[in-house]
Amino acid sequence: MPGYLALPSVSRGSVSFSLWVSWILICMLPRVQKCGHSWKRKGAGGRREGRHLPSGWSMEVTVPHTLNILNGSDARLSCTFNSCYTVNHKQFSLNWTYQECSNCSEEMFLQFRMKIINLKLERFRDRVEFSGNPSKYDVSVTLKNVQLEDEGFYNCYVTNPPDRHRGHGKINLQVLLEEPPERDSTVAVVVGASVGGFLAVVILVLMVIKCVRRKKEQKLSTDDLKTEEEGKTDGEGNVDDGTK
Repeated sequence: MPGYLALPSVSRGSVSFSLWVSWILICMLPRVQKCGHSWKRKGAGGRREGRHLPSGWSMEVTVPHTLNILNGSDARLSCTFNSCYTVNHKQFSLNWTYQECSNCSEEMFLQFRMKIINLKLERFRDRVEFSGNPSKYDVSVTLKNVQLEDEGFYNCYVTNPPDRHRGHGKINLQVLLEEPPERDSTVAVVVGASVGGFLAVVILVLMVIKCVRRKKEQKLSTDDLKTEEEGKTDGEGNVDDGTK
């Protein structure tokens, strides 16, 4: 059939050989498809035919799902992405939005259209600063002097043509009034040491009991052997006396 790979004929085990080749082709195809590249095959008459595979499959955005920040400190809203294509600033686009709740409407406060555009919402004013580098697939922002009113959801939308799909990451920012108390590990250490010491004592007692039992068994075995030898000696002596 034209356009398909002709497998060489094998006299023995041809079915196994065909399955092996098919398995290799199946395993290799997803690697080619991952970044949306095109692949070519020879058609009728040796003419190469190209087929473009769907692009955008590899666009992934990575953000922290939850971010706990102390009131009055600076928060870096980290947002990075993976793409099979280098960033072209003429086509690349970025949107940062804020939501008071998961079902609330989104307010855009920063975007990238050939350059960074800070919309300076009344909510944030001059406290938002772009701290990423699109060329390095980093579009993070920093929110300075975080306030309780800043709690909510922050959305990072990334588009990097020719990737077709827009990447999206969502961060839940929670503002803390005070630093969470450090976990006291003293109790855990004491409990661990107590359990370890108890187990060591148990093991030691078991070893002592085992040694005592073994000594008793050895002593009994020795006494039995002595008794048998004495019995044999007495029996031989009686026989000699009878003969005389």
